[in-house]
Amino acid sequence: MKDENTKALLGSWEHYESPVLRRLFWYHQGRLRWTGQTHPDNTVSLLDALERNLAKEDPEVQWAMNLTAGSIGVHDTSHRTRCIKLGEKVGLYNDEPVAPNCTSDYLPEFIRIEAAKRA
Repeated sequence: MKDENTKALLGSWEHYESPVLRRLFWYHQGRLRWTGQTHPDNTVSLLDALERNLAKEDPEVQWAMNLTAGSIGVHDTSHRTRCIKLGEKVGLYNDEPVAPNCTSDYLPEFIRIEAAKRA
C-alpha cells in the first residue's frame, strides 16, 4: 500500500454503495494501526463514524469496522476507553463462541487481551 493513488482510492470508499469496498476501507484503516506505522490523524472521525454506524452496517462490513475499533483500542491508549464502551454498547460478537487459545472478537475482551500482550 505504498502507492498514493491506491491509498486515495481506498480512502474514498467509506461511504461507497458496495459493502465490499466499504469493508476494504475499514480493513485498511485498522491495518494502518497495527502495522507499527504512524497512526493517521483521522482516529476521532473514525470513532465518530463507528459510533454512528457500527450497529446498523452490513455484517461483512461490521467485521472490518470492529477490527478497526479494536486496533484503535489496542494501539492508542488515549482512545481505549471509548472503544471499550463502543463494544459494550453495540455488543457485537458478545455471544459468539471462541475456540480455545483464540481471542474473542467482542471489543472489550479483544482490547483487554491484545493490550495485555503488548504491555
